[in-house]
Order: sequence, then structure tokens, then C-alpha cells
Amino acid sequence: ENKGVIGNIYSMGLAMQALWATRKFHSPRDWDCAQALDVVSKHDYKLPMAMAQVLPALVGRSYLDAARLDCNATTDLCSSLGTHGVPRATPADTATITVHYSITNKLQGQHFHNSTWVTVPRGSTLLKVMEKAEKEDPQTFSFKTEQTSWGPMVVSIHGLAANNNDRTYWQFLSSGKPLDQGVGTYKPHSGEHIQAVFTTW
Repeated sequence: ENKGVIGNIYSMGLAMQALWATRKFHSPRDWDCAQALDVVSKHDYKLPMAMAQVLPALVGRSYLDAARLDCNATTDLCSSLGTHGVPRATPADTATITVHYSITNKLQGQHFHNSTWVTVPRGSTLLKVMEKAEKEDPQTFSFKTEQTSWGPMVVSIHGLAANNNDRTYWQFLSSGKPLDQGVGTYKPHSGEHIQAVFTTW
């Protein structure tokens, strides 16, 4: 139903490891990992944490196998992945894109909804869009992040901070649908409407 996706693209690594490590309990029906392998092998992972979780699954292992690995073995564990070379880097595209960015709070305190159009170089992350918006109008589009192992996490926008006790956070949407990547890796396309909405979990 989900075309091979288990949870979202960033939960795939651990989910595949768990399914691989417990494969003997799936009988009489084996887990068909072909779809999941196809999904993760086509995704351009940027975060080290995500790569570290996906890599064992790509070679049919889990973190549980680490204690039993023979580091002197010459067997190619990645033979199933092929021997394709790393693609050559291409010159950066200097074209720009324009992104519609809005922030909304209808949950706490004084409600607000502010929008702007931001022009950034093509290939820029959402974080770069937010930084440009803040630079152009710091009173309206100021924000704060905290660094996590999954990259920067937005904890405050327009002075309104997320709070674990209130179960509030800033959710990012594209045309009303939640993003499946963080602000440090998601790359908007020109004309896309990115919404930051203060909400609860």
C-alpha cells in the first residue's frame, strides 16, 4: 500500500533492520524486502544518522550483527548493490527559485498568520529559505533551531517556542501535506507553498 515505505523515509533504516533481525519469526511468510530496498536506494540521504541506520539494512544486516562481524573477512557484503562508480559532481545550478513561505499560529496567545515570497538559489534547503525570510523581515520571520543528530530542529518562530509540557511544536507542510524531511535537508521547488504551523502532537 505504501509502495515499500515503512513509516517514513527516515524510519526505514531501523524498520528494515528490525524486520531483517526477526526474519525467522515471519514464517511461513517471508518478508519481501525488494520494495523497501528500492525506496531507500533511490533516496538521497544527507544526514549521517539516517545513513548509519540504512547502511546495515542495505547489506542484509542489523546493529545486532555488529558484535559478530569478522572485520578481516574479504567477502564483499555489498555485492548485491553493484559496482557502479560514484557519479561525478556537476557544476552548481546558479538559477534561483521563489518560494511562498508562511507562518501560522491559531493555537496559543495572540494568533498570527504571516506570508512572504523568498527568492533563493535553486537547490537551497528550507532552512536557507527561512534564513532569507528572517534576513528580509527579522521582526516577523525570526526563528531559532536546536541541533540534533537528525539535523537542525526548529524550536521557535516569531518568538513562539515549542513546549514539550504543552505538547506543542512547529509542523512544516507543503501545500497542506506534512514534509517527510527536516528543514536542513528538504529542498523546496519554485512556486511551492511552505507552511510552518504551530500545532500539538
